[in-house]
Amino acid sequence: MEAARKLVLVVALLVVAVEVSNAQTICKVSANDLLTCKPAATSPNPAPPTQTCCSVLARADLGCLCMYKNSNLLPSLGIDPNLAVQLPAKCHLPRPANC
Repeated sequence: MEAARKLVLVVALLVVAVEVSNAQTICKVSANDLLTCKPAATSPNPAPPTQTCCSVLARADLGCLCMYKNSNLLPSLGIDPNLAVQLPAKCHLPRPANC
């Protein structure tokens, strides 16, 4: 069972890596654009979100992004999910319901 979970995680990480390298769209914005928010969602000392990050989030489907908050993918990319879900409020954007 543990080997199967590791395999799923490796496959998921490869999918994300390919999506990022190909600048695929995730939740209505490019993965490269989403990475502009990484400094604001990285522990232990997150930076305030930049205007660019907030602009990206304003264009994104925040409800879609919420699906990633409990995923192992965010921590594997160095993103703290708890900090990531705080970004809409810090950018003065409405927080999606049930996020």
